[in-house]
Amino acid sequence: MPSLPFRFLAAAILGASLFGVSTPSIAADPQQVYPPDSMGARLAACTACHGAQGKAGPDGYYPRIAGKPADYLYNQLRHFRDGRRQYPPMQGLLENLSDDYLKTIASWFADQHPPYEASARSRASAATLERGKTLAMTGDPSRKVPACAACHGSALTGVLPAIPGLLGVPHDYISSQFGAWTNGLRKASAPDCMADIARRMTPDDISAVAAWLSQQPPGEGLPAASLPAPLPLECGSQATTGGAS
Repeated sequence: MPSLPFRFLAAAILGASLFGVSTPSIAADPQQVYPPDSMGARLAACTACHGAQGKAGPDGYYPRIAGKPADYLYNQLRHFRDGRRQYPPMQGLLENLSDDYLKTIASWFADQHPPYEASARSRASAATLERGKTLAMTGDPSRKVPACAACHGSALTGVLPAIPGLLGVPHDYISSQFGAWTNGLRKASAPDCMADIARRMTPDDISAVAAWLSQQPPGEGLPAASLPAPLPLECGSQATTGGAS
């Protein structure tokens, strides 16, 4: 299994610097020491931004990837590598990696379960948080917006094999991804269900659901084995991997 060349690590750190993103020290967790040539050591380029074991970056933007379903992580790695998602540091990191190696990376992070970080206190009003809760748990039938829970599980911790959890994810990251779907900067296999949903929501809706989701305690954060009912709309990535994109 090939190791990640140093130039990938340098590109990730340099790219983050160029884009005005703070990068934590690679040795952010002094208790986490990996043997040379282990997957933990090879993935220093990932944990430089996503935190030790992928527990999330300290800056409120880089999301937690630890414990996410492996198929979901693999989908996102492919999308970055192939240009479906736009973020130059990630594209530079992955451009020369094979599908098999991306699956190995995804599996490693899926098997990591570090403790969740405490959520930053929301400045949103009570009315905004209540609107966010309604969207997350009930949806908005008037605009054909399904509840987040209808796809991401009743506990919002994701569903195997490929639907991600939404808890323990920073507010700014959630908001930015809705913007990326709305503007076509983030794409998934057609039909792109999340892009369709994002375009049905108002900016206030997006702000509300991001605020509420970012405040919810994730508990153990483990994905559910299955959904109790079919997805409320067709998702292209479900057809290719068994889960949403």
